[in-house]
Amino acid sequence: MRRRLAPAALLLPLALLLAACGGNSAADTAAGAGTDGKGSLTLNVGDQKGGSEAVLRAAGELKNLDYKIKWSTFTSGPPLLEAVNAKAVDIGGVGNTPPVFAAGANSKITVVAAWHGTSKGEAILVPKNSSLKKPEELKGKSVAVAQGSSAHYQLIASLKEAGLTLSDVKVKYLQPADALAAFTSGKVDAWAVWDPYTSQVLGAKQGRILTDGDGVVNGLNFQVAAPSALKDTKKAAAIKDYLERLRRAQDWVYEHPEAWAKVWAKDTGLPYEVALASVKRTNASRIAVAVDKPLIASEQAIADTFTGLKLIPGKVDFADFVDTRFNGSLPPSTTTPRVFKES
Repeated sequence: MRRRLAPAALLLPLALLLAACGGNSAADTAAGAGTDGKGSLTLNVGDQKGGSEAVLRAAGELKNLDYKIKWSTFTSGPPLLEAVNAKAVDIGGVGNTPPVFAAGANSKITVVAAWHGTSKGEAILVPKNSSLKKPEELKGKSVAVAQGSSAHYQLIASLKEAGLTLSDVKVKYLQPADALAAFTSGKVDAWAVWDPYTSQVLGAKQGRILTDGDGVVNGLNFQVAAPSALKDTKKAAAIKDYLERLRRAQDWVYEHPEAWAKVWAKDTGLPYEVALASVKRTNASRIAVAVDKPLIASEQAIADTFTGLKLIPGKVDFADFVDTRFNGSLPPSTTTPRVFKES
């Protein structure tokens, strides 16, 4: 008999990963996570469990720092950006949606770096025995999604591709813990969510992908800085070095997916098999790209969508919230993500 996946067991480690796509959590708090480096300058970095600190440490990129990095760990993207706005954090990493909502709130935030990866992990899942075979068949069906998350936008975009709108489905705004319970108990017909939730549900054989976000959403992740830090010459230099280390660390992930999956699994509590599946599907595909006009236009489209839904109060000019000084010779944001190399 096939074991059912216990929602509580699934969500215990994954509750720490909500920030990757901007879902809010009841545990939206920050906690000090230690300090690296030496010197008189301290760069305050906002992070997420299994995020920048973990990958930099695994890749050996926290060695020979001539400035200090003081880490603060957040459980969700929105409070991380609130900390950036409050100058409590100089820079931090989030997905493609939190900066849009922060911009909509006129927060003091600036996107300074970007990575482009596949969106195969952003998916609309249906139970394994569901009769649904294509997105068009979602009409009239119930779909769980975290409001304001990247999955929310992916749902909207996927429905549009299928000739549908949000009004054509019964949207159930649920955070992942509640969405998973509803999904596994058959109380919703589908669930729009992101990796590593996607990989965990697939690995437990509790569902299958009806459609994913690849080619539908932009697959971008960002580093977002405080304008005040960027105006400080010494901090701006430290941010430049920090971003270069992050880019090298992402290259390391691509070259060492199994090693990174082991570190990520240990850091988050994910099963190794799930972590590796997520790395292969999503993480290893990311490539550092320029913060450029196509990127701004892509984020502007997300902002306009949420403004149209009245989830953002007014018009957002996303171009006002970017700084291109750290682009260097990086490729365009439209550069095709990496293809995972099987070892």
